[in-house]
Amino acid sequence: MTKARRRLWITAAAGAVLILAATLAFTAMRDAMVFFYSPTMVAENPPEPGQRVRVGGLVVTGSVERPSSGGANFTVTDGNAEIRILFAGALPDLFREGQGIVAEGVFGDDARFTAANVLAKHDESYMPPEVARALRDSGYWQDENAPASSYGDSVQETGR
Repeated sequence: MTKARRRLWITAAAGAVLILAATLAFTAMRDAMVFFYSPTMVAENPPEPGQRVRVGGLVVTGSVERPSSGGANFTVTDGNAEIRILFAGALPDLFREGQGIVAEGVFGDDARFTAANVLAKHDESYMPPEVARALRDSGYWQDENAPASSYGDSVQETGR
């Protein structure tokens, strides 16, 4: 085997190892990424069933039901569309109707969203930035003086 041929084999083997490592890294990162969807985005282009996503909006007044089995079922809206959320865990103490929340979970084959975590605001001025942006984009946001970047300093999270 000539020196040039040996160098070619080493370069090809190193390239194959590099491609394998990159494939493994991208596969691991894909499972860790969670995208945010507003109710309008879900209505226009729903995520794949089983894909882990975050949805957010304002909790619709009068939509919270507390089944006897525990947890809560409620609806969130961005003013244009609504999503019904099923949550089996304990809601944050600050969870209330009419306030912004973000829920993380999956859509089932029947298009129902089952949340594993619910994030609620801490104080009167907090609004999750993704929710504020979605509400502002839909024209539902009322506070024109507060930029979305001023929100989101503290989040209370619960889950199973």
